[in-house]
This record gives sequence, C-alpha cells and structure tokens, in this order.
Amino acid sequence: MVEFVGREKDLQNLHQLLQENEQVAIAAVAGMGGVGKTELALQYARNHRETYKGGICWLLAKAGDVGIQVVQFARTVLDLNLPEGLDVFAQVQYCWRHWREGDVLLVLDDVREYEQVKPYLPSSSSRFKVLITTRQYLGASIKQLSLDVLQPEEALELLKSFFKETPQRIEQELAVANQLCEWLGYLPLGLELVGRYLARKQDLSFTEMLRRLKNKRLEQAAFDKPETDMTAQRGVLAAFELSWQELEDSDKQLGCLLSLFAAAPISWKLVEQCVTEEYEGELEEIRDDKLLNLHLLQRKDKGIYQLHPLLREFFQYKLIDLQQAEELKRSFCRVMVAVAQYIPDSPTLEQITAVSSAIPHIAEVANHLIQYLSDDDLFWPFIGNAGFYDGQGLYNQALPWYEKCLEVTKKRLGDEHLSVATSLNNLALLYNSQGRYSEAEPLFIQALALWRQLLGDEHPSVATSLNNLALLYNSQGRYSEAEPLFIQALALRRKLLGDEHPSVALSLNNLALLYNSQGRYSEAEPLFIQALALWRQMLGDEHPYVAQSLNNLALLYNSQGRYSEAQPLILHS
Repeated sequence: MVEFVGREKDLQNLHQLLQENEQVAIAAVAGMGGVGKTELALQYARNHRETYKGGICWLLAKAGDVGIQVVQFARTVLDLNLPEGLDVFAQVQYCWRHWREGDVLLVLDDVREYEQVKPYLPSSSSRFKVLITTRQYLGASIKQLSLDVLQPEEALELLKSFFKETPQRIEQELAVANQLCEWLGYLPLGLELVGRYLARKQDLSFTEMLRRLKNKRLEQAAFDKPETDMTAQRGVLAAFELSWQELEDSDKQLGCLLSLFAAAPISWKLVEQCVTEEYEGELEEIRDDKLLNLHLLQRKDKGIYQLHPLLREFFQYKLIDLQQAEELKRSFCRVMVAVAQYIPDSPTLEQITAVSSAIPHIAEVANHLIQYLSDDDLFWPFIGNAGFYDGQGLYNQALPWYEKCLEVTKKRLGDEHLSVATSLNNLALLYNSQGRYSEAEPLFIQALALWRQLLGDEHPSVATSLNNLALLYNSQGRYSEAEPLFIQALALRRKLLGDEHPSVALSLNNLALLYNSQGRYSEAEPLFIQALALWRQMLGDEHPYVAQSLNNLALLYNSQGRYSEAQPLILHS
C-alpha cells in the first residue's frame, strides 16, 4: 500500500475550512489531474470517521445524476423510506431533512460544473459539511484549498517509500532520483507508477529509468489539453508508456476494452460479457496479475473496477492503432445494448439498483459509439437510459434521451421507419406523463399514422398507438374522442392476440375507466370484472395488476353506494 506523504498540512487546513464553511473545493493549480485530490478527500474521510456521526456520503459527480446518487445512498445505507410522487429535487431535500443525527460529511468527487450539483446540496443545516474535489475554480463564494503537486522533498519521500527493504538503491543514486522526481513533475500519480515499476525491476538503475522516460516520451498532439500543466502530464504519460511495454497483446486488449467504458465504476460481469468464451478464462488472470499489479486498474469494491481518468485517456489513445479496435467497440456496444434492452418500462427498486451502475456506460455508447450499432439496435441505448429515469418518474432526466433518440433515428433511418414511430410514441408518452398534452397529441398521431403506413391497419403496434391516443384524450376529459379509439384498440387486440391476453385485459380496464369517469357504471362494471378475471387467470392472484383491478372495481361500487361490496375488494387489494 502506497504511503500517504506530504499532505499533513493540507489535511489540517481542509478540516479547518470544513469547520468554518459548509463547502470547500480541493482544487489543483490550473486544473491539474493526478495530483491527489480524491486521495486527500479519502484520507480526510478515513481520519475523521468519528467526527461525522451522521455518516460520510461519497458521490461521483462526474458520473452525473448526483441527486439520484443521494437518494440511492439514503435508501440503501440509511434505510430511508421516501414518499412516492416526489421529483428528484424534492426527494433529495427530503433526504437531507430526515438524515441520520450528527454531523455529516458529503463528498462530491470530481465536480465539473458547480451549478449542476448546487441544487442537490443541503441548504441550511450547519451539521452538513460539503467537501468538493474539482479540477476547476468554482468561484469566490466557495473557499478553496488549492492542492498543488508535491514539494521536491515530499516527492522524494514518496519515491523512497517504495524502497524500504532496499534503501541503498535510492541512496546510491540520490541525485538521479531527484532528477527523476523533477521529470515526473512531482505528480503523485507518476511517482507511484514509476516507483512501483522500479521496485519490481530490481536490476534497473535510476539512471536507466530516467533515460527510458526521456526516450519513451509520447507525442503530445494526441493528448492536447487546454490546461497549462502539460509538463506534468508528459511525465505521467511517459510512465504509462513504460507500463504499456510490460503488457502482452491480450493485456493491452483488455486495457483498451476497459477504456471504452465510461469514467465510472465498472461491473466486471459486463467486461466478461464483452469477450469470447475462449478469452474469458484469461480475463481474471490478466486483471489481477497484470493490470492491477501494474496499478493500471483500481479495484473499487467486490466485482467493481475502474480506470483512472488519465489512464483511460491513455488506453483510448492506444486503441486507435490496436488491430482489434473495431471488434472491441462492437462487442462493447452489443453488451450495452443487451443491458439496455433488459431495463423494463416500470423498473422495481431491485431492478433499478441492479442496472444503475451500467447507466453511464450505456450513455457512453449513445454519446460516442452509435456508428457501431446496427439499425435494429440504434435506439436501444437511448431507450434504455430514458426508461431508467422515466420508470422512476424522473421525467426531466428522461426527456433528453427520448429527444436524442428521435433525432438519431430520423437522421440515420429516415422519417419513415419503425424505430422512428417508436421514438415518436415514447416521447409522446413522456409528454403525456408530464401533462404536456398539446405537445403529446401530434406525436401520438404521427406515430399512429406511421405504424399504419408501415405495418397496415391490423397490427399490435397500431392497437397500442390507438390505446395511447385514447388515454391522452381521456386524461383531458375528451371522452367522446377517446371512446371509439379504446373500442378500436380492444377489438384489434382481441382479433390479433385472442381473448386471453394481457393487452386485452388492459384494453378492457381502460374502457371501463372511461365509462366510470362518465358515470356509466352499468357499462363499466362487466368490463372491470372481465379484466380482473383475465389478470387473475394469466398473472395469478398476487400481482400488481390484480390489485389495481380490484381497487378499480371497489371504487366503482363505492361510487354507486354499494359499500358492502366495495369494502372486501379494497381490503383484498
């Protein structure tokens, strides 16, 4: 385990700032990466666990969706039960109000845009201490601790920590060791990588190490960055190149494959799915003996791994010239599409938890790799991420994914394609959920017309589209327009799917709800009863649809004053 050196004063200053202010940013000069911002925050959290009786909540700002991370932490770690019907901002504020007693440390790691995370922060209670790590200056209103590279003597101390069993190695070449620290820009990440490399290579002198670093320098054009700290990055990238030379071809392929994932924690199960069965057996050995051993990969938790952002950039750069690059990209996209297809329209809490770690990686495909998707798979990354948020009632987060889906499918497939019809329908459903009926209606109508054009009048998708448009009219109280559409959808589903099908039960239920809203109880009752019988037959007695159907029938009886018939149904539901 690498020693944490040269940061004692920074830890003291950080604690003092956190006691005086609710927010503190740990920033490197000129936005430098690899300087140890996250490590300092981690060490502070470890050293002050007893200070924060209310807990330490660590959030990955770069992964996005900070509000959702807060809610998930409160649910899983604090066992907090949130009321239904709240949007994400209201859920977060509820969490802060009902947080465990005692001082709380909230760590927001790698913040890029402060305004994007600001709405999710605690607003008043001084017991919350917010620690932000960032590469950027966040403004004068936030007290900052600028974390620079190590001082020369601290850098040398860090390098020495790798040679405690053979101190003579560094003492014999002390002047060269100082030059080595200088070449690496005193950057902790570079010092650790080179120190570990030298510790493994016991016959390698510091002089030869420095010579190799200078000769293995990477061309900087491919890594061009707007920051002014390119000297330190040269040192780090040169160190990465040395580690790269230690890798076999299969090791390099795995590193490059991992770079396709987003800059977020990676479930190893997803990695295994990206490779062929014959290569799958080597994965664990390569991961443990090569990438982890060379410190090119970090283990975050059981079965969870992550590349450092700079290493991810490095592997992506190497991917350009890798012979298997196209194959790796297509395999990665195939797996992410499969995960996206797994996300249901209304995910349970268990399903949300199971898939949440894959969301940033699905987004990576949607944002950067759609050229590797087939026409049939094109919309799945967008639909998957949209459904993840839509199914939780997080409509604002779902909206851009639905909009982008429509844009991308139209651009590649043209205006007259089934995927375009599906995209129109999905966007309309979201608008309908938000009560934006005037925007939803033309999209539903376009989707219906397109499905009829492409599939003919008698197709299940046409029936679904008729049903959706009817639901929109029903929500607006436009019953005379909704009724014939509900009837058409029911008739079409019966014809195409048979009388015993969940979609038929759904149509019966929807038509019954319409009649109930109009006070047409005698027409609604037999439809509710039929829907209930169908759902019981197909889904069993203990299913949410059965409970919903019992409740609907009970409400009908209640509206008629038939309380003795309504009560047992309500109790059973």
